[in-house]
Amino acid sequence: MPTVLITGTSRGIGLEFVKQYAAEGWKVIAVARNPGSDDRLGEVSGEVSIHLLDVTDAAAVASFSETIKDQPIDVLINNAGINGNRMKKFGNTDYEAWEDMLRVNTLAPLRMTEALISNILQSNMRTVACISSVIGSIGRNSTGGRYDYRSSKAALNAVIASMALDLAEQDVKVLALHPGWVQTERNGPEAPIPLDVSIAGMRKLIDDATAETSGKYLNFRGEEYDW
Repeated sequence: MPTVLITGTSRGIGLEFVKQYAAEGWKVIAVARNPGSDDRLGEVSGEVSIHLLDVTDAAAVASFSETIKDQPIDVLINNAGINGNRMKKFGNTDYEAWEDMLRVNTLAPLRMTEALISNILQSNMRTVACISSVIGSIGRNSTGGRYDYRSSKAALNAVIASMALDLAEQDVKVLALHPGWVQTERNGPEAPIPLDVSIAGMRKLIDDATAETSGKYLNFRGEEYDW
């Protein structure tokens, strides 16, 4: 049975990934800083192990990787992220919050991949998926603002592009995936894309990942974005 490790699994996109993979018989390693007071993560049926971990804590990540060093990981999904205040405009930048966002959105995916690369190389699929956003596309920026979130995801995209090149010889595929504006607790029901549809689409891209698609910046439908 294949194994997937997912970060940021207490709600939203991460929780839905856990549900779908577990329902299809995968072994799921669910990582969360806070599993949630309603324990929805703990109620997911299937072979799911839950691990409390702050992905920005270097020592904690190193300790966690040591505890699972003999476990092959077919798919690593770096999902944990901070969205921030969408209304922040020029002149109202919260620099401390921006630094926190960079630690979570940009540094943590690389930290987790570096810490778990030996696990990934023990597996058959050898795939890393990082949840990015179309907001990180410099070419598609037509509205300005959101300096913190835009830059954190644009920087993540640069990290992904480099990882795809650096790990190609070891047959590791690395994807940048945009889930779309999905119906989560944060986005509300006005978001047009059902959560299960988005996750199903991204899972197909992960399943179908090849050397040719590695390093691509794709939405959940498989459409490629400009960097």
